[in-house]
Amino acid sequence: MIKKIDRRSWLKSGALLTTGLALSPSMLSAKSKTAPNKVFSPKQLLDPSELTFAEAEIDLPPMKARLTSNENPFGPSEKAKEALKDAIDTSFRYGSKYKREFIKMIAEKEGVTPDHILLGAGSSELLSAASMYYTYQTKGSILAPDLTYESLIRTATAHGGKCERVPLTDDLDIDLDAMRSKASSSNNLVYLCNPNNPTGKTMNASKLVSFCESVGKKTPIFIDEAYIDYVDNPEPNSMIQCVKKGYNVMVARTFSKLHAFAGLRIGYLVALPSTIANISIFGSRGGTISATSCAAAMASYEDGEYFKYSREMNTKSKDYLYKTLDKMGYDYIKSATNFVFFPISMDGKEFRTKMAMEQVGVKYWKFRDQNYCRVSIGTMDDMKLFTKAFKKVVA
Repeated sequence: MIKKIDRRSWLKSGALLTTGLALSPSMLSAKSKTAPNKVFSPKQLLDPSELTFAEAEIDLPPMKARLTSNENPFGPSEKAKEALKDAIDTSFRYGSKYKREFIKMIAEKEGVTPDHILLGAGSSELLSAASMYYTYQTKGSILAPDLTYESLIRTATAHGGKCERVPLTDDLDIDLDAMRSKASSSNNLVYLCNPNNPTGKTMNASKLVSFCESVGKKTPIFIDEAYIDYVDNPEPNSMIQCVKKGYNVMVARTFSKLHAFAGLRIGYLVALPSTIANISIFGSRGGTISATSCAAAMASYEDGEYFKYSREMNTKSKDYLYKTLDKMGYDYIKSATNFVFFPISMDGKEFRTKMAMEQVGVKYWKFRDQNYCRVSIGTMDDMKLFTKAFKKVVA
């Protein structure tokens, strides 16, 4: 069993080879004459960890605790459910009215005009649209941390784009100073995920604002804030404030996490109107969102009581996980999100498979000679199942 790992020894290693969400072929269809004529195999498009399960020569039992995709098991809110049910009777019509109203709601709350907002079916569609626009329409490479969420980057490289990586600090923080030094006119986009996935760490808000204001003058910046709602005081930590100041910054938000809409698919992008107009060419302009999902999102968006409940439940389950890892002598990164990242002693693929045999799903990463687990925060019952399986697998 792996005991307390010296923090410096496991944090000083370099880049992790990450896995992310799978891209659908439709999201990879180009809307530009400059798109490369490529044919992709399933192995190039699917999440490697999910593909491994699909190709496994063993029969895996059904999952009792699915802790792989950072889904929120505590929702959606009751108000969202009721709104969704009420919208079913008129779902034979396209949802344009709902979407217009929803955009107005978002714009009013964020302090911008409606033309600053672009809707998408979750943030994945928006990441893909931005990636394709900057890959096809501008020359250069994406600048990103060496450990982060890969969806936008993977879309770009699948379409012939390039990515430059900037090492994280010894403590696995995104190194904004190094990224500032590296950013240049040769970059067509800077990508940042805050809080970062899979580490669960946030960037200092004032430093990030300074970074956006300086780097944004020469290079567009895309900030993925999928988990910002789990952060204490999300508003001052969000870089939507930079958009409002007129900087070339894009901020993606999703309902898949705190709102528990992973299956309902709602997200939005906040950016300058000219940027929204450009990126929307490569997206659906909200056309992929159902009327029922949009109605539910409008109700959830204003349900402050549910936000409080969802965060409290997430914290309780996360604290239980921390206590489990502490008792077993495992180090971990304190997370600002609904997942926790920590080192394990066995091969990651073997660990993931053995946990699956115990009906618990997790994700793994390989970092040079060290393997890591990322476990999503579930209900208390989910975390107890994880604990039971984890103790058995690593014994």
